[in-house]
Amino acid sequence: MSPRSLEAIVRGHPLLAVVLDRGAAWALPDAWLVAGAVAQGVWNARTGRDPVHGIRDIDIVYFDAADLSAETEAAHEARLRDLLVPHLPANVPVKLDVKNEARVHLWYSDVFGHGIDPYRSTKDAITTFPTTATSIGIRLDAGALNVCAPFGIDDLMGGIVRPNKRQITRTVYDKKVARWRTLWPELTYLPWDHTQPPSTT
Repeated sequence: MSPRSLEAIVRGHPLLAVVLDRGAAWALPDAWLVAGAVAQGVWNARTGRDPVHGIRDIDIVYFDAADLSAETEAAHEARLRDLLVPHLPANVPVKLDVKNEARVHLWYSDVFGHGIDPYRSTKDAITTFPTTATSIGIRLDAGALNVCAPFGIDDLMGGIVRPNKRQITRTVYDKKVARWRTLWPELTYLPWDHTQPPSTT
């Protein structure tokens, strides 16, 4: 499956397309639709499932180092919820999650038990997402699909789940794999100790 296949999937998806089409109204710096919903939309297309099968969250991330307050982040999430949710299918109960990647280092240790250095950009944050397939961001720039995929899209489009060990622990990876296996058993799940790097084409 090619980048054109990725574009066809996301533009035809009942959740992703709605979010992307309203990207200009997000009004957030360095903002991307990222991670699980994107990958899971592709997996559903690849395995012939309902487009929204298994999707629990729609994640939008942005980068604003000038305002690290939790209150501002929450206000952006509420604003985007009002903007987007009325246009999503009413029978699809997904959660909209909006995060300022510039402030993740402030709370990360409380959630995951170890600290991290501040991210330098949204793209820098995407390079730390738990798997190579879910290390992806998409948005529309002047109507064209822009893709941020630091490990390429071969794993995503090929149905390969590979750990990205830059930041996560084995426990986090194994927990995600356990859930995903029940939802997408056809995917190829590589063990934590797998050493072959992904293609970046």
